[in-house]
Amino acid sequence: MIENIITGLDIGSSHVRIAVGQKDSPEAKLRIIGAAEVPSQGINKGVITSIEDANNSIAACLEKAERMVGIPLEQAWVGISGPNILSQQSKGVVAVSKVDGEIREEDVERAIEAARTVVSPPNYEILHVIPRTFTVDGQESIKDPIGMNGVRLEVDTHIIQGLSSQIKNLTKCVYKTGLDIEDLVFSVLACSETVVNQRQKELGVAVVNIGSSTTSLIVFEEGDILHTAVLPVGSDHITSDIAIGLRISIDTAEKIKIEHGSCVAKEINKKEEIDLSELGGGEEGTASLRYIAEIIEARTEEIFEKIDLELNKIERSGLLPSGIVLSGAGAKLPGLVELTKRKLRLPASLGAPKEMSSAIDKINDLSFTTAVGLVLWGGQVLSQQKGNRFSRVVSRFKSVDKATEQIKKWFKTFMP
Repeated sequence: MIENIITGLDIGSSHVRIAVGQKDSPEAKLRIIGAAEVPSQGINKGVITSIEDANNSIAACLEKAERMVGIPLEQAWVGISGPNILSQQSKGVVAVSKVDGEIREEDVERAIEAARTVVSPPNYEILHVIPRTFTVDGQESIKDPIGMNGVRLEVDTHIIQGLSSQIKNLTKCVYKTGLDIEDLVFSVLACSETVVNQRQKELGVAVVNIGSSTTSLIVFEEGDILHTAVLPVGSDHITSDIAIGLRISIDTAEKIKIEHGSCVAKEINKKEEIDLSELGGGEEGTASLRYIAEIIEARTEEIFEKIDLELNKIERSGLLPSGIVLSGAGAKLPGLVELTKRKLRLPASLGAPKEMSSAIDKINDLSFTTAVGLVLWGGQVLSQQKGNRFSRVVSRFKSVDKATEQIKKWFKTFMP
């Protein structure tokens, strides 16, 4: 049973979330059998700011998940995000090795490896090399060249890189809990696996994951990744704006945002007010719901203006037929879909996990899309599904070098 368990670990700035999936056979549908979350500490904008605090948060969430599923969890697919994540395009070119000219999987792997030789900024490591399209002897836009004949094989790839120190600190926090890492996965990439389908990716779609401290964006077209970005603004900035605007505590501002917030100010009557004393926290007086909505609307408009700038970089502003799919805890605000349609001039909808079954209602929560996406990503890679090009992305942690192996062993000596 343990061999069929797939764990996704989403380490966010406000919460650590774990989703546990089970797949009885390669053909079977993935089932989510456990989901847990705890408030996180020692993490800011996806970056570890305190090893000890972050490790305690991960350990607490892991313990909660293990109690729920009734078995120890040994490996996990871990999400990584933050403003330090970079992406770029790269091309790899190789000669077909066999005399008969037939392209084999080894040729594809060599071409992808050649694309890895891109010049990286100092102190950055490659997280993903994702093949987009192949070219065989000048014939472009080939999705899978294996079995074709040719002399020259080229591949266009999308390379995602992370800051070395961020990667090492993140892996250190996870290893200290006794959990092995199957691989690090760019969070919004994993999230997109569960909230959009292949048809949407073919037509053109953008997934926007609004977290507490950052907003992540990934754009697909013709089934391939076109662009990725992480913006240093999230739903916590809305809370801060409310706290400053009403001169109240952060905790009360968060409660107001969740219970009374809206992104569409014009739909709220100017006379509607809330009594701050009823919210607790020692606040007194009243606040206009229209004013609160205006504060929220201003900040969310800023977020979407930044997203539109990213879409302009790739000349896709207002030009994605499948529109925008919103996910993450920050996407729960009432009126956000309408605001997205107005600001980005595109269809918009809320993303919900697809292609899986579960008796756990929590996995349908927008805040769990990344954790569930990591489980789905892990299931796809491990099952080596035919035609799944992502399965050819080699795990960074399967062929662990000696240094990392020693780190893992050293941490495990402290485990009871």
